[in-house]
Amino acid sequence: MGIDEVGDRAAAIVRNVETVISGKREAVTAALTVLLAEGHLLIEDVPGVGKTMLAKALARSVDCTVSRIQFTPDLLPSDVTGVSVFDQVSRRFEFKPGPVFANIVIGDEINRASPKTQSALLECMEERQVTADGTTYRLEQPFTVVATQNPVEMEGTYPLPEAQRDRFMARISMGYPATADELAMLAQRETASPLDTLEPVVSLAELRAMIETVQRVYTSEPVKEYAVELARATREDRQLRLGASPRATLQLIRAAKAHAAMHGRDFVLPDDVDALAVPVLAHRLVPTSRAVGGHDHDGGPLIDQIVRRIVGETPVPVGSARRE
Repeated sequence: MGIDEVGDRAAAIVRNVETVISGKREAVTAALTVLLAEGHLLIEDVPGVGKTMLAKALARSVDCTVSRIQFTPDLLPSDVTGVSVFDQVSRRFEFKPGPVFANIVIGDEINRASPKTQSALLECMEERQVTADGTTYRLEQPFTVVATQNPVEMEGTYPLPEAQRDRFMARISMGYPATADELAMLAQRETASPLDTLEPVVSLAELRAMIETVQRVYTSEPVKEYAVELARATREDRQLRLGASPRATLQLIRAAKAHAAMHGRDFVLPDDVDALAVPVLAHRLVPTSRAVGGHDHDGGPLIDQIVRRIVGETPVPVGSARRE
């Protein structure tokens, strides 16, 4: 698939999702960027702003296998990955795959489950496989987890551990809709949900071709060095006690390649890295207690400010980013 076709099909997906989620172009584009980069997306915001609706609309825009997991405090790891059941006929245990065996897995309110259940996704998200009773089962490609979570101040939530947050390529927030968009929503959903009539605009084969094209997008050495410098700066910043991991640097480049392809380019610019620095890096960083001060519990807005400051202070490479 050519780079122009990727841009056209990406635009079609965005338009399709926007028939359900209006006025949130930035969030929709970020979600699609993660899907094309074969990453995992974490949508964090207060209840009722359309987190699950965005995840469902993105999943229904692609003709692939989709499953949904409602995370609750009593959910078990086997409810996510699958369980071995004894077959009376064959007299042996057979593995019954769980809902994680799908191309797009929607994890609703992931931080309402216990840490033990949350950890069931660690192997799936990183190695794209499930190990049960000593046997490893590969997950179908592509595989993307789109998880939603409520802010940690909400009652009945378990904060995601750093290792789990680091496996999400990006974290985005929906925010409240504008007045005009909220009025349009009232008129549109007064009698029915727009999800009921949403049809796929891209097949699974086309999505795989789009992902393969994104992987071939060229990234010059100066742009790679720029991404490494951003990650290194987070590790040395005095306001942060936990900086970006090498996994974060890798996923920043992968997301930048998808961002470039969606804009019709077969090469990555520093602007692509800058545009994704906050959603890709911020949720992985932990501020110092002194830096948090009077900010909110997890320092989210503060960390966003720190990342933007680091981006502004890091020298941008000079020269062509195109393939010679």
